[in-house]
Amino acid sequence: MSEKIKVLYIDDEPNNLISFKASFRLDYQIYTADNTQDALKHLESHPDMRIIFCDQRMPDKTGVEFFEDVRAKYPLPIRILLTGYTDIESVIDAINKSHIYRYVKKPWINEDIVSAIDEGNKFYLANSMLSVKNDILQKAYNELDKFAYSVSHDIRGPLSGIAGAITLASEMNDIGEIKDMLRLMGKSVKKLDEFIMSMHDYYSLKRGELHIADINFDNLITDLKEIYKIYTTTRNIHFETSVHQTEPFRSDELSLKIILNNLLSNAFKYQKRDNSYHMVKLSIDVQNGMATFVVEDNGVGIPEKHIGEIFNLFFRASALDAGTGFGLYNVKDALLKLNGQVHVDSTLGIGSTFTIKIPNK
Repeated sequence: MSEKIKVLYIDDEPNNLISFKASFRLDYQIYTADNTQDALKHLESHPDMRIIFCDQRMPDKTGVEFFEDVRAKYPLPIRILLTGYTDIESVIDAINKSHIYRYVKKPWINEDIVSAIDEGNKFYLANSMLSVKNDILQKAYNELDKFAYSVSHDIRGPLSGIAGAITLASEMNDIGEIKDMLRLMGKSVKKLDEFIMSMHDYYSLKRGELHIADINFDNLITDLKEIYKIYTTTRNIHFETSVHQTEPFRSDELSLKIILNNLLSNAFKYQKRDNSYHMVKLSIDVQNGMATFVVEDNGVGIPEKHIGEIFNLFFRASALDAGTGFGLYNVKDALLKLNGQVHVDSTLGIGSTFTIKIPNK
């Protein structure tokens, strides 16, 4: 059963208050006040009030003046003025200036009140949806601004590095020096590739639909081991994996891969150079309708002050950070689509542990 629409009725005549509540209490949640101060208390206690009726002729101020006062603090409730025939001409202009939704003539009849509430509620819902869409649009504009900056920084930087290396190499005759320039170009190309793959993940999550299917975690682990084989062989990083699964698990494989790939990429990338033993662990435990993923490393760790920010779009701890600023944001986006949760434990200079929980679909 849906919750009743909350309606506030303000009138200094007690008989009108009693009559209004008796007539509409079964269909709506009615609040009444015989003065504007009590009306304000109702609004403070019930910020989800949808409809406000106020008599134009109140003792302390007019209904129009009351609506002007409350509009700034409570813009969402629909404002409806109650006015007698002799008041109409004098309040028409004030109604337009005060953004009052409509007026109802006194003495009112039930049909007029019901019509005003129902139409006002539709207008309230439309305004609420518009507000939500405006918030979404503003977020999109903010992300677009950040995206434009990131593109200019993360694409132009590596391209400038490649162009500079080509210029230098073209003036060199020593094979060793030329190979050094090629290695620099290779690093720049790799950074570009990482940025492009991160953008691909970003738009896959934004535009793509979930494709729910049975997940074979053993196959997923095999694929991830192949991807990070270059790190385990060239950088001597130990990659330990384990899977404990007591029941079938259904989810979106692409979203799972984006989550695990980004977490593992960071774990391998941000290793502590002076460690004698480099380690990355991935454990997967599936039971009771929940998959728990734990990605652990003994790398550089995350400063405590940044842990709450690492999932923001384009966040970097410093200008020297080699990341694209997309990865952990993509993790957060994928988790939202899967109704998942993440918990981060990290100590600077010791390492990080990311614990992910995702329910079975």
